[in-house]
Amino acid sequence: MTEYYIPTAAGDAEYVEKRSRFLGKVRHVETEEEARAFIERMKKQYHDARHNCWCYILREGPVRYSDDGEPQGTAGQPMLNVFQKEEVTDVVCVVTRYFGGVLLGAGGLCRAYTKAAKDSLDAAGISVVRRWVEVSVPCSYSLFARVSQEIPAFDGVVTDTEYGADVTIRALLPEGTEDSFAARILDLSAGTIAVTVTGEARKAVSL
Repeated sequence: MTEYYIPTAAGDAEYVEKRSRFLGKVRHVETEEEARAFIERMKKQYHDARHNCWCYILREGPVRYSDDGEPQGTAGQPMLNVFQKEEVTDVVCVVTRYFGGVLLGAGGLCRAYTKAAKDSLDAAGISVVRRWVEVSVPCSYSLFARVSQEIPAFDGVVTDTEYGADVTIRALLPEGTEDSFAARILDLSAGTIAVTVTGEARKAVSL
């Protein structure tokens, strides 16, 4: 089962260190052209800034980064490391620096660019892209809480809950876990709850 991680949404963050302003921006992209176009837009938007450092990682493409005039290894690579550590791909990040008049040194720059990239990624959120199986789980109100707890235990997510005479939970489960989940629910309910598979889809779901 192949899966990978991408930014959930656009993420922006601002960080100030010794009067230097670091503006971080993270976006989901699928091609190098999209990544390059976003970088160029940021360079134009912040043309008066001292530096517009950037990086991008494409699942089916290249990995690139730039220090844009900062000392070598103090900006682009630390930014890139943030996304590699989180295993996030199909992503572009630009960190704009407005110089505040105080030198930060190599270590200070690395920390500042790392923080700006990480804060921007945190603002964007992370989604996992994988093939999901859609299931429907009817249960009594008395079992509702226990059944609900089992879904995240199988790395699944609840997509809808319908309340009536009983409760019907609709959820997405990672492909290949549906049989084990159904067996667990059958056991938990003493054979009273049957899980129904209603479909499947490959999609991004926020973690």
